[in-house]
Amino acid sequence: MSQTSDPSLKISGQARSGTLRAADSPLQALQTLANELEGQPELLLELLRRIEQLHRTIQDGPFRSSLPSDRNALFRLLSEMEHSGGWPYIPRLQLRTFIDLLSNELLSHDATTQPVPETETVTAP
Repeated sequence: MSQTSDPSLKISGQARSGTLRAADSPLQALQTLANELEGQPELLLELLRRIEQLHRTIQDGPFRSSLPSDRNALFRLLSEMEHSGGWPYIPRLQLRTFIDLLSNELLSHDATTQPVPETETVTAP
């Protein structure tokens, strides 16, 4: 991890892991819950929506209010984010795309599984 000259951005791996250790238990509980809900897509979808809402709440609240107001410090933070893996984005599946793909797959599957009707041959007398 790169070190910066801004003390507010310098957090050692040990300090960072100690600070975030409090999140381990709730995150593990979410993982356990997700495992228990396997095979129940409606409940898993609700869980994902709640996690996304929490992500947005943190992003729009504590994270945004914690951004440096100084341009140089903001640049260093953004550089560190890029170096350490970028923005923690939760991608949202495009429902229309998913429906279209599923529809195409179902149509393709139906076309290959339906028997082809036999045609009658007409013979001349």
